[in-house]
This record gives sequence, structure tokens and C-alpha cells, in this order.
Amino acid sequence: MDRIETMRALVAVVHEGSFTKAAERLQMSPQLVSKYVGKLEEQLGARLLQRTTRSLHVTEAGARYAQRAELLLDELADMDQQLGNFQQEAKGELRISAPVSFAAKHMGPLISDFRQTHPEVTVDLKLNDRKVDIVDEGFDIALRIGRLRDSSLIAKPIAPIKLVLCASPAYLEKQGTPAYPKDLADHHFLRYSYLDAQAIPLNQHLQRARHSLVCNNGDLLTQAAIAGAGIALQPTFIAGDAIKRGELVALLTEHTPPPFTLYAVYSHRTHLASKVRAFIDFIDGYFGDPPYWDGF
Repeated sequence: MDRIETMRALVAVVHEGSFTKAAERLQMSPQLVSKYVGKLEEQLGARLLQRTTRSLHVTEAGARYAQRAELLLDELADMDQQLGNFQQEAKGELRISAPVSFAAKHMGPLISDFRQTHPEVTVDLKLNDRKVDIVDEGFDIALRIGRLRDSSLIAKPIAPIKLVLCASPAYLEKQGTPAYPKDLADHHFLRYSYLDAQAIPLNQHLQRARHSLVCNNGDLLTQAAIAGAGIALQPTFIAGDAIKRGELVALLTEHTPPPFTLYAVYSHRTHLASKVRAFIDFIDGYFGDPPYWDGF
């Protein structure tokens, strides 16, 4: 008996709570569903369901097996979908949400190269630093930076996002260069308002600094730092070029916070549209390892 069919039967029964409803979902008879589950229990040597004439209960072993079986079935369906789409040309409108500064600096060439490879796909790119609701707002993909919490969404890591403390040479000449994190209390700090402060080990020292500017745009904060307004904590994809040109100096590099991650987030693993799969495959590795913006 096909092991895949027996797993499908068990997963359907666990989800539906009865053999009859599971049979309707699978478009087979309740007797055959029961036979599949019984055969699976026989193969495993374990009771997966407790049956009485009035009720059906999933055993601990059954719940664990069904959970793993569902993941495996999803992976098999995903593989079939990818193979089925292999000969299909990606086409249609692809709606993407992305962070403002990252997209403005780094996504123009990406979108251009992607469309050269997939000319039948048009891209509607919306720039926003807030966390959009992909499903409710009709996005196919969202690029997000951070440490993602548990979610029903699929999140594919794309690139590490390093943070760097930096200030202009003129500011450091006037105010002094901090040698230790505690020295930050004596400086002006240019704070990004959306930064998850709890995720930054330097936060306790930065909180003691004078917050001379708070802004929700990293490009503006970086420009203010270049102009000598204070010390900024910015991702290297924004500040890297200025550091490379000598307009900013990286500070306390031995205390650099752990990197965040750039993720491509989408709503479904199975039955993924070819345009979405094409973009996910294209962006994977596009920025290099390490990313090109870290080359300073």
C-alpha cells in the first residue's frame, strides 16, 4: 500500500476530526480512509487514533506523526509544483513591498536584471518601512529586515544586514572618539525611530547618549552624521559607501551588534505562482556572499 496515500489519509482525519469528512476531502470512501490509517498503524506498530462508535481521538504518537507527515507532504507538493512550472514562463504583475532605503539604493538593478530574464513579468514595487500585511494588502512578496518572529508566512533568508556605529571625522575631532561603549553617553546620537532597541546590545549605552535627532529614515540620519551632527547606528547597505569614501568612520567595531537578516517573505509554500517562484529564485544570492555593500 502506498505510504504517501496512508499519510494523506491520516493527516486528513486529524484535520477533519472524522473519517467521513476526511473521505469527502480526499474524494474516497470512509472505508478506504479507515483501511489506509489501519495499514499505517500496522506498518508503524503504533496506535495513531483511538476510535469508538461515538468519538475519535488522536493519540500523542498520531499527533506527532501527522505533524511531520504534513510537512513532508507539503515538501512533495512543492517539488511537484516546481517541476510542473519548470516549462512555464513566469508572467503577470508581481506586487512587492520593500524597505524604503534598501530598495532605493539596491533594488533598481535587481528589478532591471529580473525583467530581462523574465520579460513577461511586470513589477509593482511599493516602498514602505512599516510591516505590511501581505495577504490583506495584496502583496505577492515582502522584503523585510530584522529577526522575524514565528509566523504562518514563509521567510527565505536573502542576505545578512550588518549595523555599524559611525560618525564624521570632523565630529570626532571636535567631540573625541569613543574608545568603549560607555563613552557613548558623552556623545550626540542620531536615532532611527523604527529600530528594535531591545535587539541591540549597545542599547543601554545609546540610551544614555543625547538624542539630538530622531528620524524614521536612515538616509537622512546618515547624511546628518556626514554633516557632523553626531553618531549614527546604521546598516552598512546605507552607510558603507560613505565609510568607503572617508566621509564617515566606523566606531567600536569590536562591539558591532549581531547582524539582522534580509528576508523575502511570502504567504504560501505550495501552489506558488511561477512569477513569485521566479523572483525568489532570482534574488537568492543576487547581492553576493558577503553582500557587496560590506566591502569597505
